[in-house]
Amino acid sequence: MNKAILLGILASFFFAFTFVLNRAMELSGGSWIWSSSLRFFFMIPFLFIIVGLQGNLKPLFASLKQHPLAWLTWSTVGFGLFYAPLTYASSFGPGWLIAGTWQITIVAGTLLIPFLQKNSKNAKQSFPIKGLVYSLLILLGVAIMQSENAGQVSAKEVILCVLPILLAAFAYPLGNRKMMELCGSDLGTFQRVLGMTIASMPLWIALSIYGFVSEAPPSSAQLAQTFIVALSSGVVATVLYFFATNMVKHDMHSLAAVEATQSGAVLFSLLGEIVFLKGSIPGIWSIIGIIMVITGMILHSLFSGKPKAKQLKRIAV
Repeated sequence: MNKAILLGILASFFFAFTFVLNRAMELSGGSWIWSSSLRFFFMIPFLFIIVGLQGNLKPLFASLKQHPLAWLTWSTVGFGLFYAPLTYASSFGPGWLIAGTWQITIVAGTLLIPFLQKNSKNAKQSFPIKGLVYSLLILLGVAIMQSENAGQVSAKEVILCVLPILLAAFAYPLGNRKMMELCGSDLGTFQRVLGMTIASMPLWIALSIYGFVSEAPPSSAQLAQTFIVALSSGVVATVLYFFATNMVKHDMHSLAAVEATQSGAVLFSLLGEIVFLKGSIPGIWSIIGIIMVITGMILHSLFSGKPKAKQLKRIAV
């Protein structure tokens, strides 16, 4: 469990590149369409090489052929409805604010448990009430951060910032968990990430076509920055995170704790934006909100990191 938590925190560090560089691209006039779609185009070669060298392409394509609709649906949800709204939201706030609001996904992950347990082997697990309380602390911290942001921009901009992130916050854990359920132990982490990237391609191709019609082509700077995001966040962070969630996939409480580690991206994004983008230090209320978010993450992890003996036995198996 501790290893899964550490991997989750490390993943949050690499995920922070997404928020900082997406904001950098937005400030330089780059379109969110290219920031989102190019990332997944760049991910494909890396993942093909990794899975190919492991000799694991054949079982992946067999699974894609056997369950095409499930792969297409949940990959589009888990990758498409997660990342496109997240990059769109970067037009309306600094990276640390997007990263902070994104932590709603921890609450979403907790709320999804009873719906995902209906057809699950773990259907008898109790609803994590304490985990929900800690998640609500995170949510309150997000609300405080956004309230200070609301004093600096219009209500419309706040809504356009929050609603896409809310969609992404539910889509990411839902798609991830549904794909873990579909793949089971038949496919490894790299295979699952590659499969989801391939299966989400129809969305990214359609979005790119729209981009060519409605937007200017991506600049060389945006191409370079998107490449970095693809490698750091799309490959390294995603694989680390999926490794971590896969380690505890049989215990919903521990899974929620690993998902909670992603709030570490708030702190990493804030530091990155101040250092590299010369961003301003957030106000006192935003700092209080950030502290509440990180505190909620720590409490969530401590609570979920002490499973009962029976749970420990099940995880070990």
